[in-house]
Amino acid sequence: MSQNREQWGSRVGFILAASGSAIGLGNLWKFPYITWHNNGGAFVIVYLIAVILIGWPIMTAEILIGRKSQKNPVLAFDELGGSNWSLIGWLGVLTGLVILGYYAVIAGWTITSFISCMNWSMNGYTAPEEGAFGEFIGNGKLQLLLSFIFLALTAGVISKGIKKGIERATKILMPILFLIIVYMVIMALGLPGRNEAFSFIFSPDFSNLPPSGILEAVGHAFFTLSLGMGAMITYGSYMDKKESIFKNAALVVILDTVLAIAACVIMYTIIFSVPSVKDSISGSTVGMLFITLPNLLYTEIPFGTILAPVFYILVGFAALSSTISLLEVIVSLLIDKMKMSRQKATLIGAGTTYVISIFCALSLGAVDALSSFSIFGPGKEGVLSTLDHLASNWMLPVGGLFITIFVGWFMDQKIIQDEVGKFNDDGSVNFTYNMFKFFIRFIAPVAILAVIISVIFGKDFS
Repeated sequence: MSQNREQWGSRVGFILAASGSAIGLGNLWKFPYITWHNNGGAFVIVYLIAVILIGWPIMTAEILIGRKSQKNPVLAFDELGGSNWSLIGWLGVLTGLVILGYYAVIAGWTITSFISCMNWSMNGYTAPEEGAFGEFIGNGKLQLLLSFIFLALTAGVISKGIKKGIERATKILMPILFLIIVYMVIMALGLPGRNEAFSFIFSPDFSNLPPSGILEAVGHAFFTLSLGMGAMITYGSYMDKKESIFKNAALVVILDTVLAIAACVIMYTIIFSVPSVKDSISGSTVGMLFITLPNLLYTEIPFGTILAPVFYILVGFAALSSTISLLEVIVSLLIDKMKMSRQKATLIGAGTTYVISIFCALSLGAVDALSSFSIFGPGKEGVLSTLDHLASNWMLPVGGLFITIFVGWFMDQKIIQDEVGKFNDDGSVNFTYNMFKFFIRFIAPVAILAVIISVIFGKDFS
């Protein structure tokens, strides 16, 4: 164990930071989008089951690896499994770097969305001209500036360390985020479409669930929790030995899931309150969040002038809490392995990420060669889309699969017993321990393997 390694100042600090990592744009746009296209209720039930059977055990496994080793993902696997297993750690760090590279570009859009909403709220709403969003993302200089601002904000937090940086920031960001969600849910409940929305979300009809929806629920349950990218291993490495890994992992999973469901309540109440909206929902998750929703808030929804800017504060905070965890994975590696100072590691980590962001930012129409770049076929053109497809469909599930195999079958079982507590105070075997071992050995790897096989046969989880 690294004796000088900084730790979270409190249990709340870890919970909020880990929840911030898990709660991101995927909760606010992707989950409502895929739930809508999989007809609601039954999909939500399958998703909840997948979160319990797959999300919770893998998150537990990652936190366990981090806390035991007190190191970044690469050195953690090297210490606990040997040099060959450290390749899984390298894959996690590389995955985090790739995701942060294009995520920073998309996160930057929240800045202009908020500014636009503030302008509309104060001066009156004017619908953007057709094609305005395409023109916006095709503005290379603006995209470079926005992604730089978002990475600079992220680096500013990371450079301050664990307690004074990440923990302090998430203790501000996450409570505000939760309060905004509660406020928006209360506002949504005052709309006429609330009963239809609740019926759509909470009344399962499995005859309406397409077969592909089951795999999509499994895939999203894995992706939404920031698993397979080294974030939870890194955050776990700062956890106090006295904390319960089982309970903390469960709390993070619960908070992430509750927020995703709340986002659905908000989105669907708006959709069902405006009958004409169903036919105008964009064919993409990005379009739903950045094109369809602002127009609805200002033209159809009561108090939209208040809700719109507040909502994009929420989206921006959710994005920032995620980018913080992704950059920390890279920074922790440079600190542990290269013995760099935190400030130098942050500068190099953020700078390297920004190089990737440059290619992504210019691949949305600004540079033809980058915008037409494709290795995965039609519909995935552009560097940003290519990296998204690569990370979501290959890097994340492959990394997650090997984590389940390592912890379930190859890691020293005494380490697992000591870290999570095999026995109760009366000497009996902890039921949660047995449940975890069964899920991590059999259920989770089989489910992830099914996701990988579906990708081989053409399924896209990006």
